[in-house]
Amino acid sequence: MGQEEQRSQKVAIVTGGGSGIGAATAKRLAENGVHVCLMDINYSGAESVRSEIEKSGGGACIYEVDVKEEKQIEEAINDVVQKYGRLDTLFCNAGINGTLSSIEHLDAADWDRTIETNLRSTFLFVKYSIPHMKENGGSMIITSSINGNRRFSGFGMAAYSTSKAAQIGFMKMAALELARYKIRVNAICPGAIETNIDHSTDKSESVKEIEIPIEYPEGMQPLANGPGKPEQVASLVAFLASDEASHISGTEIYVDGTESLL
Repeated sequence: MGQEEQRSQKVAIVTGGGSGIGAATAKRLAENGVHVCLMDINYSGAESVRSEIEKSGGGACIYEVDVKEEKQIEEAINDVVQKYGRLDTLFCNAGINGTLSSIEHLDAADWDRTIETNLRSTFLFVKYSIPHMKENGGSMIITSSINGNRRFSGFGMAAYSTSKAAQIGFMKMAALELARYKIRVNAICPGAIETNIDHSTDKSESVKEIEIPIEYPEGMQPLANGPGKPEQVASLVAFLASDEASHISGTEIYVDGTESLL
């Protein structure tokens, strides 16, 4: 592919692109002809995703980025634009469940780590992407959650749910502020999805003290009778990134098989 052709191809940044929703979305965007820049602290996972994309004829690159490190974020975004000449889509997807604990026993350091990883990183990626989207517009999509927005029975998830609720508030502020530049900002709120995010979860014994038993005799996801697939979420992200969603901004969309309505 020549340089001019390369620079005419749409470019997307996908954080947490090495697994789960990020990986599925990266593959879906690549299928749509988008060059995908995977940003993940898990280089081996991202390498596997890039390999799959390239075997299918798509284009992808990898940046090993710790989303808690501001300088790494700024440098990676700037490098993407320097190499590919544009930035059309930002998918802020990286995040952790963090430590599950009662509020009383939650360490401040664990609170900070969750807020920093989930919320502060969203701010930083949006902040450093704005200058590269102001001229031609673009789409920013944030992975929030049903937790903290339409569901509050995730016992022990005070830090996580707070970060996810705050992402929605930030998304709406950004959507209005950036509308004049034709930059659209939306959020997705997945429910239970088959991913590896539970590997980043540390559940303390204090959760047992605060849990309220909740029973779902017929299951938690009435639409699908089980967790959703990352590919189902990827379809939503791909739509929000596309011109088909050109008049959609400032909106959170739930993708949970009605789980959060129970």
